[in-house]
Amino acid sequence: MTHWFHRNPLKATAPVSFNLYGVASSPAANKICNDLRTTRARLLDMFTDATCTPEIMKKSSDEYFALIQGFILPLDGTTQENKLRFIQNFKWTDTLQGNIASAQQDAVFELVSMAFNVAVWYSKFASRLETHIPRLITPAEKGRDLEPRVIDTYIVQSQAEAQEVTIARAIELKHNASLIAALSFETANFYQKADHTLNTLDPECSSKWKKYLQLKQHFYMAYAHCYHGQTLLAGDKCGEAIRSLQEAEKFFSRAEALCKEYRQMKGPGSTAKPSEQLFFKKLGTFIKNTLEKCQRENSFIYFHKVPAEAPALELKASYGLAEPTPFELPPLSTQCTPEVYATFDLTKGPKEDKAKAKHDEEIKPVKEPDLKPQKDTGCVVS
Repeated sequence: MTHWFHRNPLKATAPVSFNLYGVASSPAANKICNDLRTTRARLLDMFTDATCTPEIMKKSSDEYFALIQGFILPLDGTTQENKLRFIQNFKWTDTLQGNIASAQQDAVFELVSMAFNVAVWYSKFASRLETHIPRLITPAEKGRDLEPRVIDTYIVQSQAEAQEVTIARAIELKHNASLIAALSFETANFYQKADHTLNTLDPECSSKWKKYLQLKQHFYMAYAHCYHGQTLLAGDKCGEAIRSLQEAEKFFSRAEALCKEYRQMKGPGSTAKPSEQLFFKKLGTFIKNTLEKCQRENSFIYFHKVPAEAPALELKASYGLAEPTPFELPPLSTQCTPEVYATFDLTKGPKEDKAKAKHDEEIKPVKEPDLKPQKDTGCVVS
């Protein structure tokens, strides 16, 4: 995955003690604060643990989210804002903004920021975040992770990458060329949509990401034209097949050039090496061999004129499209009862958290594990 997919860095965060001395006026209230501190620290550890599995990540995130909701959901039988929502300060960096953190004294900011990191970790569940983002008191600044353009790009990129796995599987199982062409075309459109979503973002933080999205769009357009050419040849449309494969060559050459440009760019995130992967190299060889086959058959059998314009890709996959996995936050922790909630006394607020939230504080970046790529079969892309 580290060599095929571009990954922006995980968000980093400052430690949170949840030391609500005076406010937490009962043993049960103190236990909630202690458990919030330990479950948060454990979840953050999971982001850098190379042995963490999706099952472990779900368990760790559920434990923390179940508790932090005790600072968000109304627990006193009314519809008023939870009295604990604004008691603790939280600081997070953004994936495109380097190590400078922004801060909000808001448990909803903590929930969506941590959930964003979990979504990046899963790389396909980003759509889970949108229902809570509108609740933020402080709107997301331009280019920050919770800003709509950044969120939307992550969502579309996640869909595209999930679909890449479907394409690789379809090729491996030798599915119909028309299906592979349609899936490739729709995947290319996903990448183009993600690229266009970033058009109005500051190039300093988005150019590298955009270049990755562009190279993937061209790569899958090459796939679409290549397999569409196979479909046309099977239908005895050899001239159109040749023109489609010539178009595939053009897109593949552009994808190779974009790979070089991407690797030379500076910016947030890891640098993928797609052009070095067998899955990438095999397409170039496949296009060349298929085009030569079509040209031979046209010379000996069909004698079709090659059209000046490439055949239009009016392709729609009938099945195999990736769909986001539904997500729900875990239930509120059983520790967070109205009785315990009543023992949090805001008139005795903690001294350390009465200061205003500070912006532009630098936080040490997350040191992510360096995972070695597994054996490259040419079809498995993650």
